[in-house]
Amino acid sequence: MRSLTEEETRTLFTKLAVYTGRSLNTLITPAEDGTLSVFRLQGSRVYYVKKDLANLSVSFPRDVLLSMGTMVGKFTKTGKFRLNLTALDLLAQHARYKVWIKSNGVMPLLYGGSVLKAHVARWSAEDAPVNSGVIILDESDNPLGFGVTARGISEMRRLEPTSVVVHRQADTGEYLREEDTLFTT
Repeated sequence: MRSLTEEETRTLFTKLAVYTGRSLNTLITPAEDGTLSVFRLQGSRVYYVKKDLANLSVSFPRDVLLSMGTMVGKFTKTGKFRLNLTALDLLAQHARYKVWIKSNGVMPLLYGGSVLKAHVARWSAEDAPVNSGVIILDESDNPLGFGVTARGISEMRRLEPTSVVVHRQADTGEYLREEDTLFTT
């Protein structure tokens, strides 16, 4: 595992900032107990791991070490960064915008569908603009996935119930739908 370059760090933080906003700073500052977590790269995958463990990982050969910590996402061959579903818990803790969906909207989401206006129970903020990252939760505050708003909140109020309000990017149903390819190297 190695540290990210300046360009890789910029790309990663730009993507994370879409979902976390200013609370991105809490990911890279030491915790109250003094532990520090860092982002490390193994192959093309980025992991969020405690610094103590990251320092120990250098004692393993690269071909033996498969993963360590929480996989946040991976860099594509073109240099873009794609968030992975495994980062959902990390994003849910630090999310800027959240949307809670009704129980009738959970299964369509978990089967890969987008969030419709009829499925929305409530929003965390009244000012979420178009194309902002949101975390999708059920009514019991369990994170189900994340996506990008299709419309602004003020515009959403005037839409029909069948209109898409959040385009799904990842959901917990992927663990079953893509179990053969989700963690392959």
